[in-house]
Parts: sequence; structure tokens; C-alpha cells
Amino acid sequence: MWISSPHPHGGSTRFFYLVTGYDSLDNYVKTNFAMMQHHNYSYRDIEDMIPWERIVYVSLITAHTKAENERIRLEQQTRKR
Repeated sequence: MWISSPHPHGGSTRFFYLVTGYDSLDNYVKTNFAMMQHHNYSYRDIEDMIPWERIVYVSLITAHTKAENERIRLEQQTRKR
């Protein structure tokens, strides 16, 4: 469990950001959950990734999701006509 205490320089939140390169612990956990639930990664697969490797995979998943959402949107527009 992470307990955050007030610190003039950012405390544990700043340390987490420096170590992992992510904006928050909350975002890190939510991203892990999404990768496991929607993209069939195992927790072990995610945790064994090198930090830069995880960033690349998350970027690829984000691009793929945006492309799929756009495809679905266009398909729905075509059906309405």
C-alpha cells in the first residue's frame, strides 16, 4: 500500500514518476488492468516488460484502439445512410 505524505518536492508521487515514467500510480494500475482485461496480457507479461518496452506496447495499443474506434464510427455512419 502506498501512503503519500505531504512533501515540498512531491514526495512518493514524484519518486514513482521518476522511477516508472508514468504520471500517476492510479494511471499505471488502470493501464495494467486494461491490458489484462481487453488485450489478453498476463500480469506476469506486463511486469516482466522493460519500462521502454511497456511504453511502446501501450502506444501501439492506443493507436490500434483509436483506429478501431474510427473504423466503427465510419461504419455506423455508413449504416445510417
